[in-house]
Amino acid sequence: MTKVEEAIGMLRSLPPERGEGVAALLLKLAEDPGSFDYTPEEMERLDRSEAAAARGDFATDDQVRALWAKHGL
Repeated sequence: MTKVEEAIGMLRSLPPERGEGVAALLLKLAEDPGSFDYTPEEMERLDRSEAAAARGDFATDDQVRALWAKHGL
């Protein structure tokens, strides 16, 4: 299975309201990869994430396994 097929399968399994948002994002990125603009809230989250990474503040292996299990991975 290719990544495209895997992504389409995952998209089809999402609730419709979430799937529409993800599909719109994928279409926008496919049409023009450089056109995506982050909202101020998204930029704030990215800044917080980058600051946490710079501090070495990462999830533990147990936290990652719990997240994967929660999503059936």
